[in-house]
Amino acid sequence: MSDTPIASREAALRIALAARALSGLDVRALVGALIEKLESPLTETKLGTLTVEDLRVILAGDFAEQGCHVGVDGESLKEAVRLLWGQGVENKDFPAVDAYTDGDMPGSLRVAVAANRGETLDGHFGSCERFLVYQVSPTDIKLVDIRTTVEADTAEDKNAARSALINDCQIVYVQSIGGPAAAKVVRAGVHPVKKPEGGKAREVLVELQGRLTSPPPWLAQIMGVPATSLARFEEELASGEVA
Repeated sequence: MSDTPIASREAALRIALAARALSGLDVRALVGALIEKLESPLTETKLGTLTVEDLRVILAGDFAEQGCHVGVDGESLKEAVRLLWGQGVENKDFPAVDAYTDGDMPGSLRVAVAANRGETLDGHFGSCERFLVYQVSPTDIKLVDIRTTVEADTAEDKNAARSALINDCQIVYVQSIGGPAAAKVVRAGVHPVKKPEGGKAREVLVELQGRLTSPPPWLAQIMGVPATSLARFEEELASGEVA
């Protein structure tokens, strides 16, 4: 497989949404099957050439051992092909990105949120469909990017690739994350924060925003300001709030 099996974020987004339409088909396997059919890298133009019959043959041939996917109904196949063509992608629960230019919010933090649907913290680090990327300052919160995890999941070490995908962020909020994955996130310079209950992304970030003016030790370290005490940090670590 090529170092860049998917040529653009738009192509990756189309593949992710098509996999969801196909009863949650494994994205990495679908990418491999599409590359066998279309060759690497997968581009928007190549995806636009696929037909319903092409997809039916791919499912029957490459996923025959996963019997639940061979018999995908015709309407689901049509929906998947439309998504691969790019039709309706903009309406598939992706929030609008706010206008932002680097430097617009001096002193702000860049924060990733593991998400599967809409503008919601509802994902495990290793399996979420996308990361919502925000710029957070004491006075403003802006959604500046949406990054699909499809291409990261084609890597040999998907957790390292997912970490690299958000390595310009200081914090990542997740519902859960395993120890080895957390270590890779930290090595990428990102601080993982677990919120098992999840919730609306902006509500979680409003909570963070309220702590920027008087940060606890772990946040003070990220912000580069002196921490006054380790006691609070130890309490949060014990409670599971800090990964």
